[in-house]
Amino acid sequence: MFEAKFQTFSDASAPALGTARLKLLRAELERRGLDGFIVPRADAHQNEYVPPSAERLAWLTGFTGSAGVALVLRDEAAIVVDGRYTLQAADQVDTASFEVVPLAETSPERWLEKHLPAGARFGFDPWLVTVDGEEKLRRAVTAAEGTLVALDGNPLDAVWVDRPAEPLAPIVLRDPALAGEDAAIKIARVQQALAEQKLDALVISDPHGVAWTFNIRGGDVAFTPLPLSWAIVPKEGRPTLFVDGRKLSNATRDALSAIAEIADPTLLERGVELVAGKGATVRLDKATAPAILAARIEAAGGKVSSGPSPVALMQASKNEAELAGMRSAHVRDGAALARFLRWFDAEAPKGGLTEIDVVCALETFRRETGALKDVSFPSISGAGPNGAIVHYRVTEATNRRVGMDELFLIDSGAQYEDGTTDVTRTLAVGTPTPEMRDRFTRVLKGHIAIARAVFPLGTSGAQLDPFARQFLWAAGLDFDHGTGHGVGAYLSVHEGPARISKLGTVALARGMVLSNEPGYYKTGAYGIRLENLEIVVDGPAVEGAERTLLAFETLTLAPFDRRVIEPSLLTPDETAWIDAYHARVNAEIGPLVDAATRAWLDAATAPLGG
Repeated sequence: MFEAKFQTFSDASAPALGTARLKLLRAELERRGLDGFIVPRADAHQNEYVPPSAERLAWLTGFTGSAGVALVLRDEAAIVVDGRYTLQAADQVDTASFEVVPLAETSPERWLEKHLPAGARFGFDPWLVTVDGEEKLRRAVTAAEGTLVALDGNPLDAVWVDRPAEPLAPIVLRDPALAGEDAAIKIARVQQALAEQKLDALVISDPHGVAWTFNIRGGDVAFTPLPLSWAIVPKEGRPTLFVDGRKLSNATRDALSAIAEIADPTLLERGVELVAGKGATVRLDKATAPAILAARIEAAGGKVSSGPSPVALMQASKNEAELAGMRSAHVRDGAALARFLRWFDAEAPKGGLTEIDVVCALETFRRETGALKDVSFPSISGAGPNGAIVHYRVTEATNRRVGMDELFLIDSGAQYEDGTTDVTRTLAVGTPTPEMRDRFTRVLKGHIAIARAVFPLGTSGAQLDPFARQFLWAAGLDFDHGTGHGVGAYLSVHEGPARISKLGTVALARGMVLSNEPGYYKTGAYGIRLENLEIVVDGPAVEGAERTLLAFETLTLAPFDRRVIEPSLLTPDETAWIDAYHARVNAEIGPLVDAATRAWLDAATAPLGG
């Protein structure tokens, strides 16, 4: 019955093959007179998801995680990964050839300082390392008494003989009814921001920013409708969009040519040099701009202003058309979720389901809406102890059967043309223990505290983050991830710059969409996470208020599992919030589902009191 675009991450590059490739790379480095080289898991835009042609780290080492870096020297090599991937890297990488180094123990730069021989020439690809990244590398190599060398051409690409071609997915124009603002107006807003910040030009190196500014979407990477592209926006005059012309139909080219010059990406370096002439100050996004662009600006006599792109904040605050699309997408997604949750309730207790079965089923229910473009990230489908692995990604090797009297965590999302979704529910299979109910309810109380928060304009995510943790803290518990991240409008499910976390310094503003996802994880036993998306909206009118107030509107429409709620831990206000939320879910989703699902939904959203 079910099918899905399910990705298993097998050992396509087995350890022996990885060892052979390491030998090839070392030979190429020796040919170029280099003693070492860095291989980050990155493309030229520092995207979260990269095309197959940029999966250099996976090709070399066999490691398929979404973050990591390999350091290759003449006689030794290491792969540095964060805590999410320590076990995965040990399984996928030939540990006789690569030392697996946990990031918590040492950084790539620290490893280099310790292992790089004095006098060594250490190379890097300046397209794959940011300005800040280059500076960190330079300090490390200098401390080791070596020389850092920016390379013209990636030596790994020279030995990757079957490297996939660069993606050429067609670029499409965003429906004006969904974009809500003409690209020409957006460009004018960006240029006004440049003038206010005394900048002469901006290089948009983040394809999400390009997509938003020019009202375009593409399909060059998985999970996010990105057109890999660049743009230069001068303070005055027409911007230039750097994109492979093979991605443009005649109609799309004509529409974009009305607001911008169109150039091939191979001309980006020359374009940067031209705009930097005569001492111009050019803003580079410090999070995504490759170091080579800074070098070209300085070589042309310009000044580099490294900082956040002004596009990021504009993009984060959605306009009314974008918010209407997000609401519509979440209603549609909620109906698919209701069908899935009823199916899971019926099938899980039979004992035949696996984690992969659950992923396939949910993706199929979403596909049956007729509107699904893609999933917005690889679904996290964790049964029992696998649910306690925060960023768990099921594979054929780890696929666990759903067992009785345990919790199941499903974190998933969808890309629809009108909006992006991300939702997590923790479900009981059989009878949850009193401890499970206690922890679930504490997480739910934190979720409600965020959803009900009223806060002054200018409040940051870091200031709100404790709201979600207070009930866990009271029991000596916590969770080790942020409470929420930004979400794009048919763009990235992980969008900056705002977030609700201990590190969230950006003030929340009207129109931002953020996740609300506190959790609790008991290693080896179970995981709990409850996630809805929220819109930042105007707060309630308060008599005598001296500050402008903001609040949240909940977008996601899916019931919480009432069987894992411990009502005695809830206040009357919290109980009322849950009952009101469930009544809303039933009212908005009920008319969209079949009779069997409607009957299930009636029971799943019944008031907690009975």
